[in-house]
Amino acid sequence: MNDRFTSAGPMGVCLAFCVFAALAASGCSKTQADVAAAEPPAIPVAHPAVRQVTDFVDFTGQTNAVQSVTIVPRVTGYLKKEPFKEGAEVKEGDLLFEIDPRPYQAQYDQAHGQVVLNQARLKEAQADNARAKSLAKTPGAISQQDLDRFQAAEEEAAASLQAAKASLEVFQQNLDFCSVKSPIDGQVSRYFLTTGNLVNQDQTQLTTVVSLDPMQVYFDMDEVTLLRIRQARDEGKIKPFETGQFPVQIGFQGEDGYPHQGIVDFFNNQVTSATGSIAVRGVVKNPLPKNGGHRLLSPGMFARVHLPIGQPHSALLVIDRAIGSDQNLKYVYTIDKNNIVQQKTVQTGALEPDELRVIEPTGKAGDLTADDWVVVGGIQQVHPKMEIKPDRRDAMPTLGPSIEGDSAAAPGSSTSTGAAADKAADKAASPAAGAEKSPAEKSPAGKTDP
Repeated sequence: MNDRFTSAGPMGVCLAFCVFAALAASGCSKTQADVAAAEPPAIPVAHPAVRQVTDFVDFTGQTNAVQSVTIVPRVTGYLKKEPFKEGAEVKEGDLLFEIDPRPYQAQYDQAHGQVVLNQARLKEAQADNARAKSLAKTPGAISQQDLDRFQAAEEEAAASLQAAKASLEVFQQNLDFCSVKSPIDGQVSRYFLTTGNLVNQDQTQLTTVVSLDPMQVYFDMDEVTLLRIRQARDEGKIKPFETGQFPVQIGFQGEDGYPHQGIVDFFNNQVTSATGSIAVRGVVKNPLPKNGGHRLLSPGMFARVHLPIGQPHSALLVIDRAIGSDQNLKYVYTIDKNNIVQQKTVQTGALEPDELRVIEPTGKAGDLTADDWVVVGGIQQVHPKMEIKPDRRDAMPTLGPSIEGDSAAAPGSSTSTGAAADKAADKAASPAAGAEKSPAEKSPAGKTDP
């Protein structure tokens, strides 16, 4: 056998190598021919929703009591009683503290005695003056000097009585001030001092009382929004109430949306140069629950302020996750008649409660229209000029309940597709492992401020 192989020589080895190479080449060509072209990915698309919306601006505010009083005594003395319950609601005139009245009662009694004494002296002076005037009718019975003296004595007694009455009024006020009463309706705080402590006139803080209904909400408005509101008011886009006040919606921690309706009743008279903002105040009702209990709001709470700055108007809306971001530019992906992906720059507006973002018109060519098919899922796997297989939907998906006025929804259907359907659509559109990421995936879209 070795002899046969040796006898073949170099020519035989070369021939064998050529045959092997030809077989390998034919095998590779057959493998490449058997691989089919990849189908375009299935991507969900939908028309923009069309409905009436109102332009809003959002702020963060803080509640504040309309009236707030620090209770201090108006006389000096020792505390005798605290008849109120700490943290309770009180009415104007309710007794909060009682200061020992005995020293002031003694002063009042003494002043009252002086009044009675001066009343008697005035009565005597009046009688003497009357007799003197009667004698003066007889010529030479009394001198003019004596008449003047009796008249002056009567006037002096009258003045002394008036001074005594004034002193009595002062002591009466001090006696009344021993009973410290609430000057307003509201909620009282705790005892700062308890029975037996000495309190000083106009110095010692006893407690505080704050009003509860209505409640004020203060927030800072930037210059841009301030000018925008004033221009909208001048153009008639904002219609204030007859009182000149503007409507406002307010929400608090743990609440969905802005369930409280209020009014804006105050703008400060100047813009703070350090922050470029102006202080604005809203007022909202804070009634007692029908079944009793406590009021919802207290001073010092943080509030979310939703301020309308225009009349309702028709607008296009797309789900917020369909909006991509490229630095300071916002865009959405649409498809043309050939199912080729196109990128459209958009100007975003407010975010609605159902997670649909308002698309503001720019007035330029290429604006988003109601007839466009917008990519609403798997945008991380999509890039411009890419061909896709659209999975068309009748309505723009939302993450909340449907809102009336949405013309994109099919009759009898809801605009909410549900989280499970959205996740399934994204999963169907996900690329195979190891695929190259698109520019949209490298800069994922997120929620943006309007």
